[in-house]
Amino acid sequence: MSDFTKPIGDLSAEAKEYLDLRIDELKLRTVKGLSVTLGRLFWILVLLFVVSAALLACAFGAVVLLGNAIGSLAGAAFIVAGFFAVIGAVVWFLKDKMFTGSLVRLFARLFFEDDHQEN
Repeated sequence: MSDFTKPIGDLSAEAKEYLDLRIDELKLRTVKGLSVTLGRLFWILVLLFVVSAALLACAFGAVVLLGNAIGSLAGAAFIVAGFFAVIGAVVWFLKDKMFTGSLVRLFARLFFEDDHQEN
């Protein structure tokens, strides 16, 4: 009787080991995907900070130039603020087309790209 149950015991031990290996693989793939995603997010934030600082300097310069041209710094500030409001409204209305599709493609590529290359 012991010889008959031994293969079943081996099979269950191998199945448990296989399941543990698949769980470890899933953990490693998740860590890889998260680290790549967080790394890209960090660089996007750095780029956003640099672009924001440059945009702020350009806006200040535009206010000074327009203020000298029209004779009123306050009026120039309102003109530049209106320009940024229009740009912000355009980005707000186009956000789904601009960001959602590209983010979905980015995350799909990050998490599912390796599946096709390994097989």
